[in-house]
Amino acid sequence: MTNFIKQIVHKSFILSAVVSPSSRITATKFNSFKKVAIKEFGALTTSSTCRNAQPHTFNVLKDVMEHDTSSPSFMKMPIQLPNGEQGLLAKGELGEAVKDLPLYDIKDISDQRLLSALFRDYTFLASAYLLEPCDIMFREKKDYGLGRQILPKNIAVPLVEISKKLSAFPFMEYALSYSLYNYRRVDPSKPIVYSNLNLIREFSGILSEKGFILVHVTMVANSPSLVRWTMETLDSVEKNDRTRFNNSLSKLNETMTLINTEMKTMWERSNPDDYLKFRESGANDSMIPCMDNLLQITSKLPKNPLTEAKFLDFVQRRAEEVNDANTLYLANLDKIIAFRYRHWNFTKEYIIKNTTHPVATGGSPIVTWLPNQLLTILEQMSQIYKTIDYSQLTPENKILIDELIAKANNKKRVLNGDVKILKEKFSPESQKL
Repeated sequence: MTNFIKQIVHKSFILSAVVSPSSRITATKFNSFKKVAIKEFGALTTSSTCRNAQPHTFNVLKDVMEHDTSSPSFMKMPIQLPNGEQGLLAKGELGEAVKDLPLYDIKDISDQRLLSALFRDYTFLASAYLLEPCDIMFREKKDYGLGRQILPKNIAVPLVEISKKLSAFPFMEYALSYSLYNYRRVDPSKPIVYSNLNLIREFSGILSEKGFILVHVTMVANSPSLVRWTMETLDSVEKNDRTRFNNSLSKLNETMTLINTEMKTMWERSNPDDYLKFRESGANDSMIPCMDNLLQITSKLPKNPLTEAKFLDFVQRRAEEVNDANTLYLANLDKIIAFRYRHWNFTKEYIIKNTTHPVATGGSPIVTWLPNQLLTILEQMSQIYKTIDYSQLTPENKILIDELIAKANNKKRVLNGDVKILKEKFSPESQKL
C-alpha cells in the first residue's frame, strides 16, 4: 500500500510536510495519516475547514512592513485600476516605479501565512516587471519581443529569501501566487463561492481575468472532499469493504460533478477573446492527476502489487453481488473525461484561436498533449467496458453504462478530428509528445 498512497498523495499533492520521498507508511498508520493528509491539503488550497487562517487577507506592506500602501508598485500595477484609471502597466511606467520600492528585510518573518502572502505579491511584481516590455510591444505590434533580463535586487532578494522559507521556486506559480492564494472572501462567514470572492492581485484588472482566476478557486474549493473520498476508497480496499468502497466511489462521482459544474461557468465569467490580455501561471491543478492515479488511468505508475492486483481487481472482477463497482468506476471516468474534454475546449477557444505558438503555457505540445491524455482515459473506459457482465447489472446501470460508452465514442471521434485539423495549423514541433 505504501507506494500507491505516496503516488496518490505525495506526487499528486506535493505534501512535503506529510510525506517525504523516503517516508515509509504502513497500513497500521493509515488512519492517522489519512487525517493529516486531508488537513494539510486543505491548508494548501485554503479551502478547508480544518484551518480557518486566510493568508491572502494580509495587506503585507501596510500591516507588517508599516509602509504606506498608496505607494507600492503592485497597488497601482494593473492596466485598469478599480477606479477606472490607467495603471502603471497601461502606461509602461512599472519599471520606473519599481525603483522606488524599498529593499525590505524579511529574514525574521516565519509566519507561513504571511510568507505566502508576500510570495504572491512579489511574484506578481516580478512577472509584471520582467514581461512589461513584451506586453507593451504586443499591444503595439502583436509581437512579444524580449523581456527584461535582470530582476532588480529590491524584488529579487526578498523573493529568493521568501521562496527558500516556503520551499518554492522564486517565480509565479498556480497555487501560491496566481490563483489559490489570491482571493479573499467578501463575507468571511460565508463559503467559498464565486459571488463571495474578490481578487487581491491582478495584471489587467478586467472582469475576464477575475473570472478566469476565481473559477479555478471555486473548483479547488471541492478538493477536501476529493481527498477525503480518495482516502476512503483506498482504506476500503485495504479493509476489503465492498459497501464502503462503492459508497466512496459514489461520493467521488458527486464531488467531480460539483467540480465540473464550476468549471462550466468559465464560459460566462471569462471571455476567450480576452485571454491574451492577462497572464497565467502555466500550471495544471492536482485534482485530476489524483483521480488519474486513483483510477489507474496512467500507464506510468510504479510497479507494486496493490496497483496491479488488489485495487484493480477489486474494481474490475466479476463480483457475485450486483456489479455496481464497474458502473461507479465508469461514472468516475466519465467525470474525468468531462473535465479534460472541457479543458481541451478551453484550450482551443482561449489559446489556439489567439496564437499559433506550438507550446502551451505549461510547456507541453499544444495540439497533442491534452488529446493524448483524453484518449488514454477513453481507452481505459473501453477496456473496463469489455469486462462487464451485463447479466450482473441492474436495469438502471445497464442504461447508464450504454450512455457513458456512447458519449465516450462520440468524444473520441470529435477529438481525433480536432487533432487532425490542428496539426495542419501548427509546426511539426507541436505534434511531438
